[in-house]
Amino acid sequence: MNDVAIIGVGLHPFGRFEGKSAMEMGADAIQAALADASLDWKDIQFGVGGSHEVSNPDAVTRLVGLTGIPFTDVFNACATAASATQLCADTIRLGKYDIGIAVGMDKHPRGAFTDDPAKLALPAWYAENGQFVTTKFFGMKANRYLHEHGISAETLAKVAAKNYRNGALNPNAFRRKPLSEEQILGSAVLNYPLTQYMFCAPDEGAAAVIMCRADIAHRYTSKPVYLRAAEIRTRRYGAYEVHATFAPIEEDVSPTVYASRAAFEAAGVGPEDVDVIQLQDTDAGAEVIHMAEAGFCADGDQEKLLADAATEISGSMPINTDGGLIANGEPIGASGLRQVHELVRQLRGEAGDRQVGGTPRVGFAQVYGAPGTAAATILTT
Repeated sequence: MNDVAIIGVGLHPFGRFEGKSAMEMGADAIQAALADASLDWKDIQFGVGGSHEVSNPDAVTRLVGLTGIPFTDVFNACATAASATQLCADTIRLGKYDIGIAVGMDKHPRGAFTDDPAKLALPAWYAENGQFVTTKFFGMKANRYLHEHGISAETLAKVAAKNYRNGALNPNAFRRKPLSEEQILGSAVLNYPLTQYMFCAPDEGAAAVIMCRADIAHRYTSKPVYLRAAEIRTRRYGAYEVHATFAPIEEDVSPTVYASRAAFEAAGVGPEDVDVIQLQDTDAGAEVIHMAEAGFCADGDQEKLLADAATEISGSMPINTDGGLIANGEPIGASGLRQVHELVRQLRGEAGDRQVGGTPRVGFAQVYGAPGTAAATILTT
């Protein structure tokens, strides 16, 4: 089995780009990754692409070059980009190809994540007003978790404020204006206890990551970053999730727990070894919950960790140093690859004002896709 190295990363900024297609953003991200790796498109032997809005991400090849490479399209809800990452890495591990690219792109309409509210017999204003099924589920999930573990709404505001601050340091972020905890708590309640500024927003953007066999990485970069694990898991009992349920909630365990455990085992490291963390923060409650599910703290410890600034860039467990989903928004196909882009920049020491102190050596990324799929990815220097 081959080890896998990341030799190039590219990102199209996240936000709103009138008149520019998701495919064009994907092509820009690819070109940025090629430049980062000092490669030409003809050097890429295969590709994997993911998107929610684009049914055929492989068509990006007509913009970057029709070289005849095999290209596989994937979709796995918010775990789409992580799925592309895993498939690209595993193809190299198995020895079929030496160099490949994973790319994600999306251009979501404004409003909550939905193809068409009418499919659920709902009027259009239902999604536009922030009342889509997913946001209701997130609110209920956060409310129950906060109640069971003695966590305050003020802690949710601290999470969001931290991510807005980090986003202000990120030239590629969608939301680049810091918001105070008071502003966040005082914004409209969409799905209690979550207010408007505790949610991420669907938006537009693209990201790409080039990988190769680890033993040839030195040909392309003096700072290879190694992809030690990319694990995806689903639930083991029932389906307590956004769209349906038949499992008692007290018996439900998040797939984030299973994916994280599998990734740490495969990588041969533990949560205590991680220097920089990316967690799915579709809302502020999700980041709090995923801190425990991924193994970085016990349930209920988040209140003190946030109060002690542990999750800040300068803290002991920096989380979402680029602003996470709350600042960047979530173009689903690109989101998990954005996480990898940030981790690679951090591990190379190239994150600028967002750079974690010391010499970070291990990065961890987690995404969570409805209806109950999670992925965990571990990178090392």
